[in-house]
Amino acid sequence: MKKNLCTSFLLVFFLLKFSFSQAQESGTSSLEWHTSMDEASQLSKASGKPIFALFTGSDWCIWCKRLDANVFAKQEFIDWAKKNVILLFLDFPRRKQLPAEQTQQNQSMQQALKVTGYPTVWILFANKKDDSAGFNLNTIGTLGYPQGAEEGKEQFKFLENANSIMARIKKS
Repeated sequence: MKKNLCTSFLLVFFLLKFSFSQAQESGTSSLEWHTSMDEASQLSKASGKPIFALFTGSDWCIWCKRLDANVFAKQEFIDWAKKNVILLFLDFPRRKQLPAEQTQQNQSMQQALKVTGYPTVWILFANKKDDSAGFNLNTIGTLGYPQGAEEGKEQFKFLENANSIMARIKKS
């Protein structure tokens, strides 16, 4: 009897855990995050939309996880992002290893933009240099976790800040 109860408990636990994980991921799964700067640059050029480059420590940075849950998973951000930007995910994980090429790309971007903390978002345009694998970066502005936002409404403060940056593009 104890064995059946224990087995049933474990089964329910794993089913609930799996369901919770799927629900957590579903918020941002409708967004298309690119991990290749080359691909993001090509899409940006074709669409005329800037690149929204997210520098994150996805598996260890608490503020990165909060930004994901409190902003990126919200429908307001999802709708805004699909309409306005090309999403680029530049990850610096500690518990998983990225492919060497991706690690090199992310570190190069981090150095070029002088990113020292996470999460950091740069809104920019990038043009591939003809003579090398590098890019000419035209930065528009930077964002982080929305300071001073009302709890539960962080996405609105973030989008207000993002729209302020995006307005600079239209003036150029």
